[in-house]
Amino acid sequence: MDRAPQNAPHNLPHTAQLSGTQLFLLAHRLSDVVNGVRIRLAKRWNFAPQTIAYQGYGSTGWVRVLGRVLLTKKPTPGSQAEHAARNGTQNIRGWRAFTSVPLQFTGVEITIGDVVTRVKADRGGLIDTVVDVRLSPGWHTAVLRADGTEPVETLIQVIDAEAKFGIVSDIDDTVMVTALPRPFLALWNTFVLSERARMATPGMAVLLDRLTIEHPEAPVIYLSTGPWNAAPTLARFLSRNMYPAGALLLTDWGLTHDRWFRSGQEHKHTNLERLAKEFPDMRWLLIGDNGQHDEEIYNGFAQEYGDKVAAIAIRQLSVSESVLAGGHSEDGDHTTSVVPWIYSTDGAGMAKQLKALDLL
Repeated sequence: MDRAPQNAPHNLPHTAQLSGTQLFLLAHRLSDVVNGVRIRLAKRWNFAPQTIAYQGYGSTGWVRVLGRVLLTKKPTPGSQAEHAARNGTQNIRGWRAFTSVPLQFTGVEITIGDVVTRVKADRGGLIDTVVDVRLSPGWHTAVLRADGTEPVETLIQVIDAEAKFGIVSDIDDTVMVTALPRPFLALWNTFVLSERARMATPGMAVLLDRLTIEHPEAPVIYLSTGPWNAAPTLARFLSRNMYPAGALLLTDWGLTHDRWFRSGQEHKHTNLERLAKEFPDMRWLLIGDNGQHDEEIYNGFAQEYGDKVAAIAIRQLSVSESVLAGGHSEDGDHTTSVVPWIYSTDGAGMAKQLKALDLL
């Protein structure tokens, strides 16, 4: 427990003497109360429990399964919205993704082949678990079913033990033009903009497609600080713009079990470290942009795991994008780096430099 400074006045009111730990626990209780109220209201408005399954990945001996349990407003049977949802042609305003309510600590059954596993969703309704299962390299199906919901299927990419090259890509301002760092634009893009108004970064879908053709066993991981609420929208965006299929590794805003706010930089670094340990023989192409902290994060990872990085590709924001984004990071001097760094404004420019590195 945190201790008050030794020279603190002894006549402070009791509330002022609450330690950081006590305030943190109080915030957790308040968060649980608020979520409980949201659940009651959602049920009153005929929201129904739903299991959302996200694409996972793994090796021939284990797989990482991702999903979420939510209370959501289902479209009216026979309506245009139901038809669009069934065919994946939705055009949803961003704020609608945040009307769902997470169901905390709900039991979830995961079936992969003849292996059945029971887990519990976390306080945000998220399922992120590893299942031990013997599978051949390639694509497999996992079935997730939370208590009181219909089962849903998702794909799991099992990576061949012989695969030596993989791709990790940021999303915002890397494969999708968003100008995200500026707070107002972040709110606009996340909550207001319709999903079909989002633009793909020129040449990036072609670049990633060429990379997967050149390296057919390479996994593609989309690593972003975006919220899990946006996962279905992002998945549709990637599919609609012909990006290769790959697992989404997102995060959530707000309280965690040990801190007030989730750190986007820590989220990225932690998952990069995890991938390095999960696939010790893999060398990764790290793709990001210079509008946030990708250079800093990738540089730190390369210094620690240089033998696991094939190259770092940074998309440079245009002048207008840089203004909208509130500036950009400085292109660092990487002449002494053991890892190749490339910079370009689009996928075509990156492709030329990756070809020179014999990666394409």
